[in-house]
Amino acid sequence: MTLYGRHQEKSELDRLLARAREGSGAGLVLWGDPGIGKTALLEYATASAGDFTVLSCRGTRMESQLAFAALHELLWPVMDRVDALPPPQAAALHGALGRSGDVADRFLIGAAVLTLLSELAGERPVLLTADDAQWLDAATVGCLCFVARRLRTEPIALLLASHEDPVHGAWDQLPALAVGPLGEADALLLAREAAPAAGEPVLARTVRYAAGNPLALKELPTAALPAGPPAPGERIAVGPRLRRAFTARIEALAPTARTLLLLVAAEERGERHALREAAAALGVSGAAWDEALRSGLLDASGEKVRVRHPLVRTVVYEQAPFAGRQAAHRALAAALTGDGAEELRAWHLAAACDEPDEEVAALLAAAAGRAWARGGCAPAAHILRRAAELSPSPDAAGVRFALGARAAWESGRVDAARELLERAGRLSPAERIADICGGLRGLIEFGHGDQETAHRHLLEDVPLQSRPEKALELASVAVRAAWAADRTDLQATALDVLTGLPGHPLPELTRWWALDGTVPALTDEAVAQLAAGSWRLVPPAPLAVVWGAEEALAEVFRRKLAELRRTDAVTATVLTMPQTATLDIVRGRWADAAAGATEALRLAEEIAAEHAACQCRNNLAWLAAHRGDEAAVDELTARTLELSVPRGIRALTSAAHWNRGRAALFAGRAEEALRWLGHLVEPGHDAAHATFALLAAADGVEAAVRAGRPDAALPHARLLRDWADRTGVAWAAAAADRGEALLLAADAPEEAELRFRRALETPGAASRPFEHARTRLLYGQWLRRARRRTDARVQLAAAAETFRRLGAAPLLDRALSEQELTGQQPRRDGSGHGATLTPQELRVARLAAEGLTNREIAAQLLISPRTVGHHLSNVFPKLGIVSRAELSRVDFDNGMRLQLAP
Repeated sequence: MTLYGRHQEKSELDRLLARAREGSGAGLVLWGDPGIGKTALLEYATASAGDFTVLSCRGTRMESQLAFAALHELLWPVMDRVDALPPPQAAALHGALGRSGDVADRFLIGAAVLTLLSELAGERPVLLTADDAQWLDAATVGCLCFVARRLRTEPIALLLASHEDPVHGAWDQLPALAVGPLGEADALLLAREAAPAAGEPVLARTVRYAAGNPLALKELPTAALPAGPPAPGERIAVGPRLRRAFTARIEALAPTARTLLLLVAAEERGERHALREAAAALGVSGAAWDEALRSGLLDASGEKVRVRHPLVRTVVYEQAPFAGRQAAHRALAAALTGDGAEELRAWHLAAACDEPDEEVAALLAAAAGRAWARGGCAPAAHILRRAAELSPSPDAAGVRFALGARAAWESGRVDAARELLERAGRLSPAERIADICGGLRGLIEFGHGDQETAHRHLLEDVPLQSRPEKALELASVAVRAAWAADRTDLQATALDVLTGLPGHPLPELTRWWALDGTVPALTDEAVAQLAAGSWRLVPPAPLAVVWGAEEALAEVFRRKLAELRRTDAVTATVLTMPQTATLDIVRGRWADAAAGATEALRLAEEIAAEHAACQCRNNLAWLAAHRGDEAAVDELTARTLELSVPRGIRALTSAAHWNRGRAALFAGRAEEALRWLGHLVEPGHDAAHATFALLAAADGVEAAVRAGRPDAALPHARLLRDWADRTGVAWAAAAADRGEALLLAADAPEEAELRFRRALETPGAASRPFEHARTRLLYGQWLRRARRRTDARVQLAAAAETFRRLGAAPLLDRALSEQELTGQQPRRDGSGHGATLTPQELRVARLAAEGLTNREIAAQLLISPRTVGHHLSNVFPKLGIVSRAELSRVDFDNGMRLQLAP
């Protein structure tokens, strides 16, 4: 049938396909009312994509609860290519599609699909289409969203058709095109084609009452319509008229033909064998098949037998009595055989239930377990909800609600997890629920609520855990919650619980949290033990920075991340990476920090890991402050504060205030900087936090001195000196000496110089290059004002070189200006330094320099091999090299400004 009108829609589809042919992939959601013509537009795109590999799927209500059901349909034509994927990805995809028992992380499944599609697209462009996308199963939706976010450099087009406006749904990041009614002229042409024997008066009434809906234009010419035109301004409700038209056609059929229609509507997938067996069981004869096919309500033109349109399916199913629907579902369940049919069989039996049934509930629970193991957490949660509702025993129902809550939480659906957990608590003893779901109420509160409440729930649930490792995890999270809230009393309580549990690998490290005692030693054995255990047992990076243990903890995280990447545990990787970015910042590896934080932020947002995302934003804000990008600082910290302040997460709030204070300090606004930094030591303030108050104390001293308020520097200076004297850590000793030098500069110059020099010469102080350069800058500035220009030039030149290498623009400008005041003419351009790489380009280049193939790099970074190649094609000209082998000569440790090593 000809596609009338739709000039704008066809132009959009043509552009989408043209972009894919040129190697620039994209997605598009077509949405509109049922029958408006979305399927016809998908067919137009498919017909226009003769030079593409076309993969298609269709959502159905029944399969919407089956994990990866639509993905299985989509990839079925190319399943022979799965074994050629990297082994972890192949195993994950086989597991997701039910072809093996492998358990996989949902991100690894997405990466596998992306790699498969990218490699297909290397041969010819790929078009993916999904009709009735509003009924795609959640696991497939998550996978396609993962792919859609990574299509920019791929010759792949993704085209979806949905009844629902995607602006508030899973597809909100894709462009959308609303499909509206046909114009009157095109509507008349379509109606005439659909009913060539109809007279002009009938066609005219059809056009008026169909309101431009193509399905209505095809169906209404044979329906009874009012003789006159609609009243002026009358709203024409096409849906009810179509329903009446379909109902009349259905009721005209014999009872056995209607039974067959009901079977097809209930089955939805169109499997001929299952339908024939179920139909035979219900006494449907061959004559009934012939009558149903002649009615035009069934479509059996291809391999499948389906109801002609989803609206027909709705009418058939809804008008059938419940007893008829029960019989249809039971017959279909009996007809489904084989290991791959368990989930669908369970759902048909569940649809036939009108009262609790433990046998069906157990089948659903088992199906949920299989879906969960394959990475389908969201479908598992829904299946477990239904299993709980069908459970005759309140305790069994509570257990299934609790398991469903855990599955919902792991899929990122926090509100659903809370609701299911609440329902579980009303049915089963709290002790049993706490063990079954692994202390979920405290974990939810820690990740998405108030930290003090999280602490209380976590400690209440620790003794209820039957698994020792889970008790350790909950106690460790309770310590973190208290630390994040800056509640030392709660922290002490949690530490007592943690140290009293058997199996903690390094109980002596609990001293880190208390900020008390001598510096905890991280021996090689301790590093190995921490790296081998749960990431939750590793102290957070800011504590390592306070203790001056960044190098040792960086080694822990390096080993931990290597292990996580080997095992493809993407979620744990995302939660660990922000810690490494913090340590890289302190150690002067800003390029690595930016790359890691950017990658982790993208992934954290995808899995709704809000704390990890805020940690990444704070890392990126820290870098932005040091590079003079105040707009980025404002945006990043504002998003952090929106989450952290209402939830009492003072660690995140304090870091955000510190970043704003540093940005103001480096921009020369000392009074503003002092206000932000003062919040960190202000009792009761949302940003008050002992760890970050220590880390920011040196900035507080400088801001107060530069603002002409030395009295305001004293609280910060005392913090530093006390910490330095009690622990002897190098950074604190150097920072305390530098702060005291600033305070003594005017009144005791000799003492001030002694402290400046002592700050520079403190063993280990140079391991934090930015802070060491700041000391040189402030000392050089003091020397220049003391008219010791030659000495000043030495310090200022060294400081400028470090700031230039790191990209610390504001302080580089200050250092250069000070050099000019000494009579020097320093170099102000960036000549002699390589081009700046983006964070992702840097990650790709580093891994390529280590000898990894494009496929191996893609697997680590969760991008496609083609995207890796795209990044390398940008990296080579930026670095002035022409081959992959030359990457081994690049000095990647010089920050984002890269140079060829001599």
